[in-house]
Amino acid sequence: MFNNKYDIIVVGAGHAGSEAAAAAANMGSKTLLVTMNLQNIAQMSCNPAMGGIAKGQILREIDALGGYSGIVTDQTAIQFKMLNKSKGPAMWSPRAQSDRMRFAEQWRLLLEETTSVDFYQEMVTDLLFDKDRVCGVKTSLGLEIYAKSVVLTSGTFLNGLIHIGEKQFGGGRAGERASFGITERLVERGFASGRMKTGTPPRVDGRSLDYSKMIEQPGDEQPSTFSYLPTTKPLQSQRSCHMTYTNPEVHDLLREGFDRSPMFNGRIKSIGPRYCPSVEDKINRFADKDRHQIFVEPEGWNTVEVYVNGFSTSLPEDVQYRALTAVKGFEKVKFFRPGYAIEYDYFPPTQLKHSLETKPINGLFFAGQINGTTGYEEAAAQGLIAGINAHQYHKEKEPFSLRRDQAYIGVLIDDLITKGTEEPYRMFTSRAEYRTLLRQDNADTRLTPLSHKIGLATDERFRVMESAQERANGLIDFLRKTSIQPDQINPILNSNETALVKQSTKLAKILSRPQLTMNDLTSVVPLANFLVENELNQETLEQAEIQIKYAGYIEKEEAQAKKLDRLESIKIPDGFDYNNIQSISTEARQKLTEIQPKTLSQASRISGVSPSDISVLLVHMGR
Repeated sequence: MFNNKYDIIVVGAGHAGSEAAAAAANMGSKTLLVTMNLQNIAQMSCNPAMGGIAKGQILREIDALGGYSGIVTDQTAIQFKMLNKSKGPAMWSPRAQSDRMRFAEQWRLLLEETTSVDFYQEMVTDLLFDKDRVCGVKTSLGLEIYAKSVVLTSGTFLNGLIHIGEKQFGGGRAGERASFGITERLVERGFASGRMKTGTPPRVDGRSLDYSKMIEQPGDEQPSTFSYLPTTKPLQSQRSCHMTYTNPEVHDLLREGFDRSPMFNGRIKSIGPRYCPSVEDKINRFADKDRHQIFVEPEGWNTVEVYVNGFSTSLPEDVQYRALTAVKGFEKVKFFRPGYAIEYDYFPPTQLKHSLETKPINGLFFAGQINGTTGYEEAAAQGLIAGINAHQYHKEKEPFSLRRDQAYIGVLIDDLITKGTEEPYRMFTSRAEYRTLLRQDNADTRLTPLSHKIGLATDERFRVMESAQERANGLIDFLRKTSIQPDQINPILNSNETALVKQSTKLAKILSRPQLTMNDLTSVVPLANFLVENELNQETLEQAEIQIKYAGYIEKEEAQAKKLDRLESIKIPDGFDYNNIQSISTEARQKLTEIQPKTLSQASRISGVSPSDISVLLVHMGR
């Protein structure tokens, strides 16, 4: 069946594997996507939503680079919200509730339309090597399939172990078996591995809930989209989520099961996600809180299945049920399936290069939860970069990577390979030093030219980006050059409780006032005429407003990024022997030897490497 050698084999078809296969194939690589179940491509294993704080920025970056996650989200969304609108634009984060079944279906259809992707359903149990280079995979049936590079995106399946109370059984996801063999083979080849934990809440029957006792959470009145392409349209109708709370009775009922909790009785030894704790972990760590939020999220347009966000748990199913019936609105709840925790193997990501190629084995790439991350968006971003670089590798082209001042994806990967992680890594805006530069609204201008240059972003996508940029720049230029008379603007200033002007003033200077937005000024005659003549949309108005209002912050961050470029440009030779430098600390010597940073900038971000160590290296590299 597999006489011909593939360019790339992608193992696993979750969010990372789907993006990896699409990227590699769209760049021209003959790609095989191998998965244990073709019905579960891009399955939303946990919550039926995409985006959120920092994650929404990542999703827009994936779209700007030519990935599919943003397009699929737009096509299958049931609700859209822009989070943090009360804060500055650096914090604005788009989020969408998705139709879980349609999301997976649409991903599969897009992949099937990608002619360079082949599919095969079976478990990969081993990797094939030629010395220090990967050359293919071996399946549970003993088939050997050869390729020039392999992308491993195993999710939670490597030696997966599911916990519900005192019960435990092998599995990579509810109803699906775990994967075996790969961890052991990689450890034989010199890789370090570890165990992590994640969890999921019960799914319940929405017909058994009393929504009148909950707080409705509707979507935005004017929803937007994730994709920059005009082919995806904003939602015309939306489904609401709802919010309710736990209470002291719920907490007491949960505590009754603590003696049977795998988290507290020692059955689970690995570390779970700090920022998405189980409900039993929350009431244990935050004992002073008498309630916690529960978000009630529909899993699609037509299904009655509901995701109970905030109630992730691995307690016994009878404890889960009794506690949930004490939550307001859940008194008569019916379970579809209980919550559970899952332990799985991962490989500390300090064993990777910026391209996500492994250091010990050439041509082998890791993406997703195998690298210690959590979340669909983080996985999809890694899959995209791994897919690109698997293509670049076998074409013998330069690896593609993103700096920390270019993208949240750059921050994510640099954090992983430079600092490593001992708990599931989740992206936050606070992890990025250049938040004002890395906004969700400008991902296309930051990244589409880079992706177009390597052959992933299409000509159409590049033209859309250029056109949007020209419209925004034209509006900014107009606002900076056009003056407004006091009698034209003072009524608006007065109604917005900001100081009146006494002489002709540039519109840009008026707009820079914090009390005013672009929409406050659209009725002013010169601007109103300009908007009509040029048919400018809301996104263009927002882009121009941000550029004008935050010009000082943007310029400051750009200047800081340029300063750090000095360290980025100083390369460290491959295999550099740090033992020859006596003036750096022992800890720095050990960390630098282990991670082998490529530049002084990367070296400066390694935990345990001090500024004085960098100064010594700077002098040494200068010599």
